[in-house]
Amino acid sequence: MLALRCLKCGHEHPPKKGLYVCEKCGGKIEVVYDYGGISKKVTRKSLEKRDGGVWKYQELLPIAERKNIVSLGEGGTPVIRAENIGKEIGLKTLYLKDETRNPTSSFKDRMMSVGVSKAVEFGAKVVVTASSGNAAVALAAYAAKAGLKCYAFVPAKAPESKVAQISMHGAKVVKVLGKEKGDPTYELMLAGWKKFGWSPLPSAGAFNPYHWEGAKTISYEVCEQLKWKVPDWVVITVGAGTLLSGCAKGYFEFEQMGLVEKVPKIVAVQATGCAPIAKAVRENIPVEKIETWPNPQTIAGGLVDPFPWDADTALNAIRKSGGTAIAVTDDEILEAEKKLARREGVFAEPSGAAGLAGLEKLVAEGIIDKSDIVVLQVTGGGLKDTKTALKISDKPIVISPDVKSIERLL
Repeated sequence: MLALRCLKCGHEHPPKKGLYVCEKCGGKIEVVYDYGGISKKVTRKSLEKRDGGVWKYQELLPIAERKNIVSLGEGGTPVIRAENIGKEIGLKTLYLKDETRNPTSSFKDRMMSVGVSKAVEFGAKVVVTASSGNAAVALAAYAAKAGLKCYAFVPAKAPESKVAQISMHGAKVVKVLGKEKGDPTYELMLAGWKKFGWSPLPSAGAFNPYHWEGAKTISYEVCEQLKWKVPDWVVITVGAGTLLSGCAKGYFEFEQMGLVEKVPKIVAVQATGCAPIAKAVRENIPVEKIETWPNPQTIAGGLVDPFPWDADTALNAIRKSGGTAIAVTDDEILEAEKKLARREGVFAEPSGAAGLAGLEKLVAEGIIDKSDIVVLQVTGGGLKDTKTALKISDKPIVISPDVKSIERLL
């Protein structure tokens, strides 16, 4: 890690303990590396000799010493050739990057491994988040591994299944009543950081420049797994824009280091019930004009971010890569969830399956050519939302325990 640069005012800070936002203007900061120096050590050949996982790429992650790494075996997830779905939608080469294989079944494990490791390096004793979903589950798990106390501020109506997952890891779950404007969970998280010194680790990257660096390891792995042949398109589901921002940074870094020849076109897929980034891309709205999405409603709870905290880096990545964005309905998302499970054997939650719904529409519209190579990121496992899965799956048949019952069934 060479420096920390503010994306708002451009001021560069030297690495400093406890630095999370720009000290000059309070803006969002990002980690800058010595890519020239790293390139001398990190090559295609050297990477191929290393064991897999997030920490295979330590030189490109913001941790100074390996002794501070907190890991549960995250990363190293497979790229699966989706021949059945590809054939069905008319796409010659489709791959699934299956992030459901991570320790807590989502890509957030990559982020929280890095974020909690940095908190340990800073000497933190308490971490805090504002999330009722995968980020909080992952943070609670990694905090438990590190022996840190964890607070999770969640909406009052947060799903009990996810609250239980967070609580099982020993985190203190605090339900917060809503208000007319703003996000009270974020407000309390920031208060915990500023007043009590807790390390903030939200699902977004706006208040922590370290943890979202973990997301870019997905891109590193895709490049390696496809034998350094970069796909034409990468399709990513989007809420706050954090995952897309991190993944894009990974591709641009590998291009800058000469490890790949190009960057794929990046697609953001959102739900029609909460689509501020898709709207901004389609209507060419500048970042500073994006408004909080009124009354967000979608079955894909992980995509509900009324205000996209990382819209700045996400929009820049989409536009710079020549990509696009699209919004899909709940019915389309649920159909995609079933299709992934029944055609490819990958059980995703609605937020993790939404990308397929968007991909189908883009192929049908001719935006993605049927000869293009596409990687679709499946971001979270279906057991995260069994309530929805039970609603859309076939009900079991009850029979008597005899052969004739089987014959009648057949």
